[in-house]
Amino acid sequence: MRRALVALALPLAAVALAAPLAAQQVPDPALIAARAAWERHPENVDSIVWYGRRIGYTGDFAHAVALYTEGLRRHPDEPHLLRHRGHRYLSLRRFDLAIADLARAQVVVAGQPDEVEPDGQPNARGVPTSSLHSNIRYHLALAYFVTGDFRAAEPIWAEDVRLARNLDTRVAATYWWVLTLASLGRHEQARRVLADVRPDWDVIENGSYHRLLLWMRGDLPESALLGPDAPTLERQTVGNGVGQWHAANGRSAEARAAWERVLALGSSAAFGVIAAEQGLARLGR
Repeated sequence: MRRALVALALPLAAVALAAPLAAQQVPDPALIAARAAWERHPENVDSIVWYGRRIGYTGDFAHAVALYTEGLRRHPDEPHLLRHRGHRYLSLRRFDLAIADLARAQVVVAGQPDEVEPDGQPNARGVPTSSLHSNIRYHLALAYFVTGDFRAAEPIWAEDVRLARNLDTRVAATYWWVLTLASLGRHEQARRVLADVRPDWDVIENGSYHRLLLWMRGDLPESALLGPDAPTLERQTVGNGVGQWHAANGRSAEARAAWERVLALGSSAAFGVIAAEQGLARLGR
């Protein structure tokens, strides 16, 4: 975190231009192109958003935040910049700042038409599954969830499920909504939400969440949640979900064990890792 705070204090030219490319042995062509577009039009919101997204994909979240902060100086209350800066504050575990940005973005877009958010890292089908409004809701509710403010998170998840335009959005929001309801002790409502989940849903990106929902409902054994060659990110996602469900149902020892297995796989900005860290903190690790 010290490195992040130091980076945020550096001049923008040093932060946003040199570091992301210098840090890579073989720079990403998409990052180079995004930087070039930003250099041509540094005042353009789309150029700022995409350069910041490409920087974020390198893991240099503090530099992405610095770029968005400069963009917001030029364009106060611009919802795309607030949405993406809020996301990267979440990556940096600056939850208070993430909540401030995302809550403000939610106010700004109220009453405005939604728009599909293009994927920077497309899924296997090349089909975008999220929108500006849904991403604002999702990241805001997640920031509340990881800080343990389940009461603030719950109505946002409920709204995201109600407004979901596709099954991937619905599955992701339903997953976190069920965990939030259970964490609030509203187990009967959680069971009603789980009852609406169908095993034959054609989910593109959120298969882990879908399987976790079926496991929470009792339709799948825990052994079916992961294949033998599952990548680290999927193991972290599933491990966190198992831990959250145990914690919400009063099984602290099982939750702790699941979350410790998640963190043993390494630290990252994955939401499963962040949620596992905060879950362990609430258990008094």
